[in-house]
Amino acid sequence: MASGSRAHFSSRLGFILAAAGSAVGLGNIWGFPTQAASNGGAVFLFVYLIMVFALAYPLLVAELTIGRYGNANPIKSLRAVWPQQRGIATLMGIAGMIAVSMILSFYAIVAGWLFGFLVGPVLDAIGMTQAAEWLESFSASRNLVLMIGFMLLTILVVRNGVANGIERWSTRLMPLLLVLFVVMVGYILTQPGAMDGLKMFLVPDPSHFSPKLVVSAMGQAFFSLSLGVCSMMVYGSYIQKDVNLPKTAAQVALLDTAVAFIAGLLILPAMFVAQHNGVEIYSESGALLSSDTLVFSVLPAMFETMGGAGLFIGVLFFVLMVIAALTSSISMLEVPVSCATEELKQDRKVAVWWIGGLITLFSALIVFNFGELFGLVISLTTEYAQPILGMMFALLVGWVWKRDKVLQEIREGYPELEQGLFWKIWPWYVRVVCPILMLMVFFA
Repeated sequence: MASGSRAHFSSRLGFILAAAGSAVGLGNIWGFPTQAASNGGAVFLFVYLIMVFALAYPLLVAELTIGRYGNANPIKSLRAVWPQQRGIATLMGIAGMIAVSMILSFYAIVAGWLFGFLVGPVLDAIGMTQAAEWLESFSASRNLVLMIGFMLLTILVVRNGVANGIERWSTRLMPLLLVLFVVMVGYILTQPGAMDGLKMFLVPDPSHFSPKLVVSAMGQAFFSLSLGVCSMMVYGSYIQKDVNLPKTAAQVALLDTAVAFIAGLLILPAMFVAQHNGVEIYSESGALLSSDTLVFSVLPAMFETMGGAGLFIGVLFFVLMVIAALTSSISMLEVPVSCATEELKQDRKVAVWWIGGLITLFSALIVFNFGELFGLVISLTTEYAQPILGMMFALLVGWVWKRDKVLQEIREGYPELEQGLFWKIWPWYVRVVCPILMLMVFFA
């Protein structure tokens, strides 16, 4: 076990907001509503809610438990769980670290675009049209500059450590995110056309149900809780021993799901408001136009049709997106940084700069070879690395790790564990059901 001098979250609320911040990212605010709009709205929402608690929650408990047991970075924690195969455990930790760094490399590019759409309309309003046009139109130079800006922001937060950096910023940014969301949902729902979107999102039409929808919902639930890339394992290692892991994981999952739900309440009605204002959102065949760039095309077009209020609402919306992106990116950068500080005995302030620098270089490589690399890196990490690693962590907790050790670790913060329903279901569930569900996601 690692020494007791390690940093920890100072409060349970701090941990919940940081972990929810890690989970709440572009996947919830951009990915989830887009998936819902493409898959018939309410039916997708209901299947997604089932999947969060059927697949994502049990795995979240597993990753947090590994992290807290090891009380160290993912490489050390995985070795502590599987001491008989230190080599394989080390490789799994390194694979998670590389995968999360690659995710951050494309994430920073997308987050940079959000930043451009945040500042662009403001510059346009004060007459700096050329600068605004540069920020909002696609080019390698703009992608590079904005990506570097976003990476610097991420590095500066992570540099200050767990309590002063990650926890401090998460506890400020997450409540701000929720307040902004509620204000915007309230505003959008008063606009003409919004009720059509609300109906699509909340009233199920069973004809949309299909096996493909189930797999999409399962994948979305898995990615939305940032599973399989060691982020939650690192955050788990910073939790105090007296915290009830199953309960805390449920609170993180609920908060994350609530944000996805509120994002749906905002974005689906906003699409129909845009349609009412003359912006095309669906093709003649009924497919969603520009599903990948929904946030960058449909919504700005809608804000433009709203006059002065549109500028204000547009700026608020992109502030919200940047906050969500930042709370996720700091958890991603923390994975390799925690490995470097503990495995290589480096000072955090040194490690964060060279690791952040390497990820920025890789990100720049993607920027200059955008057509070939951007989609490829997304597909390699989110469609292959994340489900495979997530499944390996589930098998590790279910089959390799001695049951009494797992019991002992969870019991630390939950003394009456064995009397509850959780312990009767969870161990065999992680053993059998989760790997089968994940194979379905993977092979579909």
